Amino acid sequence: MGVSEYDVIIIGAGISGINTAYRVQNSAPKGTTYTILESRSSIGGTWDLFKYPGLRSDSDLYTFGFPWRPWTDGPAIAEGPLILEYMKEATRDTGIDKAIKFRHRATKANWDSRALKWTLDVDADGQKQQFRGRFIVFATGYYDYEEPLHAVIPGLENFGGTVVHPQFWPEDLDYAGKEVAIIGSGATAVTIHPVIAKTAKQTTIVQRSPSYILPVQNSVSPLTSAMRFVSPALAYKVNRVRFLIFGYLLFYFSRAFPSTARKLIRGITTKELPASVSHDPHFNPKYNPWEQRLCVTPNGEFYRAIREGKGGILTGTIKTVTKNSIVLEDGQELHADIIVTATGLKLKVAGGIELSVDGEKFDISSKYMWKGMMLHDLPNASLVLGYTNASWTLGADATAQTICRLLNEMEKKGAGAVVPRVANADEMKALPVLDLNSTYIKKGEGILPKTGDSGPWKPRSNYFNDIREAKWGSIHNGLEYVQKR
Repeated sequence: MGVSEYDVIIIGAGISGINTAYRVQNSAPKGTTYTILESRSSIGGTWDLFKYPGLRSDSDLYTFGFPWRPWTDGPAIAEGPLILEYMKEATRDTGIDKAIKFRHRATKANWDSRALKWTLDVDADGQKQQFRGRFIVFATGYYDYEEPLHAVIPGLENFGGTVVHPQFWPEDLDYAGKEVAIIGSGATAVTIHPVIAKTAKQTTIVQRSPSYILPVQNSVSPLTSAMRFVSPALAYKVNRVRFLIFGYLLFYFSRAFPSTARKLIRGITTKELPASVSHDPHFNPKYNPWEQRLCVTPNGEFYRAIREGKGGILTGTIKTVTKNSIVLEDGQELHADIIVTATGLKLKVAGGIELSVDGEKFDISSKYMWKGMMLHDLPNASLVLGYTNASWTLGADATAQTICRLLNEMEKKGAGAVVPRVANADEMKALPVLDLNSTYIKKGEGILPKTGDSGPWKPRSNYFNDIREAKWGSIHNGLEYVQKR
C-alpha cells in the first residue's frame, strides 16, 4: 500500500472545501501541494446530495457564493441546480477539479508528533490507501450525509402510504393529485411545501411548534439589471454589501429588541395570510426571532400556496399515525397519502473521521475552538464552520484565509506545526459553538466542540470582525509553534 504525500489535505469537495482549495492555491506559500478527498462521486456537498423539490439556498448568493467568483446571474436566492452548476464552473475554471479525488473516504487520521505529519487511512473506491499531509482541513460540513435524524413519530410504522425523508428524496416519487403531509416547521419544510402544492391535491405542514417565515423579494431589480449591464463586478459588490448589512441589521435588531421584532414579523405575516387562516397558533413561535434561524420564502410563495387553498398548516403534538392519517393530541386528523419527515439533520463533526494524536484517541467534544476553526491540542488541523446567522460561506472563507496565514507564518518561522493551547481550560466558561436552540442542534450538541468566554476562544461574532481577524488579527495568541526537527 503506497502513501500519497501532500502539504495540505482537504476533506470534502463542497462549497467550503472548494473555497479552501482556492485560497491555498493562491495564498499559501509558493509550491504548497494539496489534494481534496471527496467520499462521493461528484462535487457539491449539500447541493449534490439533496434532491427534494424546490431545493434552494436560504441565503443570498451574493454572500453565500465564492467571494472570488461573483454571482452575476439570476436572482439572489437561487435554486439548487443553479448553485451546483456555479460550483462546477468555478472548480473547472480555476483548475481545482484536477486536485479532487472522488470516492475517497477518509476513515482515520493520526497525528505523529515526531514526524510532524498526519497519516490518513482512506477507503479509495474499495481499496485501502494512506495519505500523509502536513496540514488537514475538515471541510465536511456539520451533518451526517449517510444517516438522517430519525424523528420519533408515534405510530409512523402503521402508515400504509409512502414515508420520505428530504435528505434521501426518491427521484421517481409522484405526488401529483396526492394528499401530502410535511412534518416539521424549519427551512426544508417551508421550501418543499409550495412546490409540492402546485400539483398535489393538498399539501399540509404538521408542526409541533411554529417558525418565523419571512417573505422576501427575489426578483432581479431594475437597478441591479442596469448595474450588471454597465459593470457586473460593481453590481456584485453593491449587492454583496447590501445583503451583508441588511442581514446583520435584522439579526442584531432582533436580538436587541426581541418584542419589537416579534411584532414587526407578526404584522408582515398577518398581511400574507387569508382570512380563513389565523396567525395564532400557526405563526406564533414560543421563541424570539433569531433564537432559531429565520425561514425565508422567496416572493412569498409559501403564503401564496396557503391563500390559493393548495397548502395548509396544522399545529399540535402528534398522538399517532394510522394507516392513512395523522392524528393530533387535540383530536384533529389529517388524511395523507405521503408523509415527508422534514425534522432536521443529524449532526456530525469532521465527517465522522476517527482522530488520534500519537495513537491516542482525540475527543472533539471536550475541546475548545480557537477563533472558531481549530481545536485546542490538535496540531495542524482546522474545522471549517460557517455562520448560523448569516451565509455559511462567509465564515468558511474567514477560516480559509486564516489557514493560509498560518501556513505562511509556519514557513517564515521554520515551524513544522501550530497547536492551539488553552492555558486556563478549567477556568474557562464553556459556550456553544452553534448558538441556536433548534431541536436538531440540541439533540446533537453533545458531539460538538466548545467555545469559551475569553480571548481567541470566544465564539465568532460577525463577518466584519472575523474577516478583519482573518486578514490582520493575531496568529500567535493562544497558539504554540513547533519547530521542524
